[in-house]
Amino acid sequence: MATSLKSLSAHSSKNVKDMSDKTFGIIVSEWNEDVTEALFSGAYQTLIENGAKKENIIRKNVPGSFELTLAAQWLAQEESIDAVICLGCVIQGETKHFDFICDAVAHGITNVGLKYNKPV
Repeated sequence: MATSLKSLSAHSSKNVKDMSDKTFGIIVSEWNEDVTEALFSGAYQTLIENGAKKENIIRKNVPGSFELTLAAQWLAQEESIDAVICLGCVIQGETKHFDFICDAVAHGITNVGLKYNKPV
């Protein structure tokens, strides 16, 4: 897990294959924009730094994390998309809402990857 002390963006890229011919879909939740825009910036920069072309990175926005699953399916079903990145934020409060949303989104994203045989 990324934290302020250990960023997963600071990985070693020596094992990354050539990504110049790959197309990526990035879905960004609009809820909690401060967090999701920072996540998008990190994902985008990491792709570019590892050879992805700007024109091969497609961004789509959704209102919240719950909608990431459907948007992931829309992008994954496109043959031209090689991988889908889903970025959202759920804040844990005193109710079970956090657990329900996280569980639904995690299962949904997993199922999309399995259905389309692509990394999601």
